[in-house]
Amino acid sequence: MGEPVNGNNAVRRADGPVPAPALGAPGDSGRPSLVHTIWRRRWIVALAVVASLVAGWVHLDMTTPLYTSTSRVYVERLVPRIIPGTEDFTMGPWSYLNTQCALFKSTPIAAEALKRPGIRELRTFAGVGNPVGYLKAMLRAQLGKGDDIISISFESPYPEDAAQIVNAVVDAYITYQNASKRNTAAEVLKILQREKAKRDAELANALKAMVDFKKSNPLLAFEGSDGSFMSKRMEAYSAALIAVESEILDGTATYEAAKETANDPTRLRHFVELRRLLGSGSAAAPEESLLRAEVARLEVQLAEMKRECTDEHPGMQALEARLAERKQRLAELEKRLAEAELLVAAPRLETLKKKEAQIRASFEEQRKEMVDLNAQAAQYTLFRSEWEQARKLCDMIDDRIRQINVNEDTGALNITILEVAVPAGGPSSPDKRHTMAMALIIGVMLGVGLAMAREWLDQRFHSADEISTALGAPILGMIPQMPGKESLAARGRKVEAEPASHAAEAYRTVRTAIYFGVPNGQAKRIVVTSPEPGDGKTTLVSNLAIAMAQAGQRVLIIDGDFRKPMQHRVFEIERERGLSSVLAGREPLDAVIQRTKVGCLDVLPTGPIPPNPSEMLNSQAFAGLLDEVSARYDHILIDSPPVMPVTDARILGAVCDVTILTVRAERSHRKVAERARDGLLSVGAQILGVVVNAVPRKEDRYYHYSGYGYYYKYGYGYGYGHGRRREKRGGTSQDDGRDGDGPALATPSVEDVE
Repeated sequence: MGEPVNGNNAVRRADGPVPAPALGAPGDSGRPSLVHTIWRRRWIVALAVVASLVAGWVHLDMTTPLYTSTSRVYVERLVPRIIPGTEDFTMGPWSYLNTQCALFKSTPIAAEALKRPGIRELRTFAGVGNPVGYLKAMLRAQLGKGDDIISISFESPYPEDAAQIVNAVVDAYITYQNASKRNTAAEVLKILQREKAKRDAELANALKAMVDFKKSNPLLAFEGSDGSFMSKRMEAYSAALIAVESEILDGTATYEAAKETANDPTRLRHFVELRRLLGSGSAAAPEESLLRAEVARLEVQLAEMKRECTDEHPGMQALEARLAERKQRLAELEKRLAEAELLVAAPRLETLKKKEAQIRASFEEQRKEMVDLNAQAAQYTLFRSEWEQARKLCDMIDDRIRQINVNEDTGALNITILEVAVPAGGPSSPDKRHTMAMALIIGVMLGVGLAMAREWLDQRFHSADEISTALGAPILGMIPQMPGKESLAARGRKVEAEPASHAAEAYRTVRTAIYFGVPNGQAKRIVVTSPEPGDGKTTLVSNLAIAMAQAGQRVLIIDGDFRKPMQHRVFEIERERGLSSVLAGREPLDAVIQRTKVGCLDVLPTGPIPPNPSEMLNSQAFAGLLDEVSARYDHILIDSPPVMPVTDARILGAVCDVTILTVRAERSHRKVAERARDGLLSVGAQILGVVVNAVPRKEDRYYHYSGYGYYYKYGYGYGYGHGRRREKRGGTSQDDGRDGDGPALATPSVEDVE
């Protein structure tokens, strides 16, 4: 054995690394939509619906039909008004009518109805231990939604009984109301009389309180209807107080002015002039006037003399002396006048202040009396208001007593039977349409639930989209299901034996996907594996190799499944010598490679089963063998064991250029396939895509798939039954890609792929 190698760098690839195909998001479950799930599980849904409908029919067949009879009654309440504006709002019309509905179902009414002749002996109550309770439970009394009509109904297996029971209940209700009817008007009159006595007492008390209060407060006698007496006195005091305050201000101003001008000639002269203008003269007023006139005359004479004489003239001097003497006398007179004014202003000011104090005291006293009077008047107003209110209420009660119409019908109920209960023409329950509709809905919901549960529990692949999405790899092809009675050799060489079959065309589709999926020369070593045994990888390897060989490619099949080799059975060759013999050094490579009946296709069988297959595949000798055969052949297809049971597939995936994963339609499990994919990716394997085996021929969810450069619907090319010409290539019969009537089909070669 050679030196073992790991999966990442065990092989030296002559053309460089193969680019990894664009994978989707690994781990996506790729679950189908709800509609697809329901369609796929349609039989579960159909069985659930049928079972639900049958159960509904059985329920209808086993349920006793009930007949409903209904009577409609109008109840009008006649209530007298005790006092106008004081109607009873404690119970509105709706509340009252709902109370009547409850009264229809009450025990007194039910017991009274059962006392009617023949009601207790009806078949409806046969075997009923508590007929009153049964009647209350089955009887319905409902108020109309848009009217005030009460509907009384009863369900019974016997339609005649239902009608009789409803009519008996209505009759019992009317009897009960008539028996309990009272003379409401007389009762109201008694109530009014008692209220009248009570209100009269209140009126007398209010009047007495008002009179007593007025007697105890004499000030109210001075208060007129509008309170003018006290108000006028307050207004007079207020006017007098304002007038004396104004006089005090004037006197104070005069006194202060006289006092300040006594020693100031200029201000004194102005003060005297102002007093003279205001007419406030004194006894010295004539003398003052004469002096002022003489001073004015002398000043005129002096002015005329100054125009004719000089200042030294004796006449001028005499005139000036005379003028000065007159001015001196006038100043003295003015000063005496100011002093006299000051002597007069001081006592006058004191008199005004005393007068102001007296008026203010009287004003305050009157104000206090006014405040007391207002409080007493307010209290008196309250007493008067209470008295007037009591008087008005007494008058209202007196008027109502005189107006009330005392008769026997006042306060009674006006009951009108609008519809009398009659036997029903058909059963009211069970409702067949409603029951069957509910059974259908329940069946559909149950069926959909079971279908979803079955879909969730079913981990198998059911569509090409689901496979591609779950594994994150493109679909290279879908191989239709082959008859189970065919032998392994027939299935494994389908492309050779039946070139015009759907299966052969499917394998050629996989071949085309490989050619166009990887650049030329970078996918020589192809390992084909599957998650579990029985997924069809062996037949895929053999048929794919035949399809490649028929395209003119030199192809070698290496049977690398030491656990369960099958390629020697497919091609009906010996396997005593093979891969294990070469790796063990017992045989040369050329001696163990065997030719097949298909031109350009050779097979390297497993040879004797070694005790250590994994170590043999993970050896330098196997890597060297791959390098050697890669130089001789265009493609090497390796039939690998399944990924999950052993590690051989991971080793082969690591040392080969690309890996093709094979799954089986309707059988491969999602989780197992995902773990197989993850196991290959963990060792660096390049997953080219997925091939779906054993696809049912009528499953459109597989054939209608748009994937990796691929849209497949079987029947193209070879699906029309035309024959194919074959010609000799190198001494063997080869498919030339032509049908019986037309030119050669464009089957790509290695050069075309480039």
